[in-house]
Amino acid sequence: MFMGTSNNSIDEKNRMIVPAKLRAELGARCILTKGLDQCLYIYTTEDWDKQMEKISRLPESDPKVRAFIRHFCANACECEFDKQGRIIIPQELKTYAGIEKDLVTMGAMTKIEIWSREVWNAPDNDSKMERADFAQALTEYNF
Repeated sequence: MFMGTSNNSIDEKNRMIVPAKLRAELGARCILTKGLDQCLYIYTTEDWDKQMEKISRLPESDPKVRAFIRHFCANACECEFDKQGRIIIPQELKTYAGIEKDLVTMGAMTKIEIWSREVWNAPDNDSKMERADFAQALTEYNF
């Protein structure tokens, strides 16, 4: 299970170091793709296969499902780590996430999220929740 947050950056060759504590759980390869928010997701190959299995059960006759499959799969790429523990973020994914230099990399249970620090810290980032909203949201899920 992935957890914790790191501040890191991307270099001029679009390489980022995946923090060692997260990289250790990924193995030799991982899958990088667009996230549901304006971030990127990194999955282990095993968890990626589980996601693909779930997605394969969705009705492709639904245009929303087809759009989701395109969003999630079309720009996904398999990554291998170099000797310094870096992966390359393709330009399309970098653009989608608004990444220029500084990153926030966080464990999010079965995946790792990569955020542009500017996007993550933006006042209009709807992906963050105020503390008071946590209790209400958790109550709605009987947590």
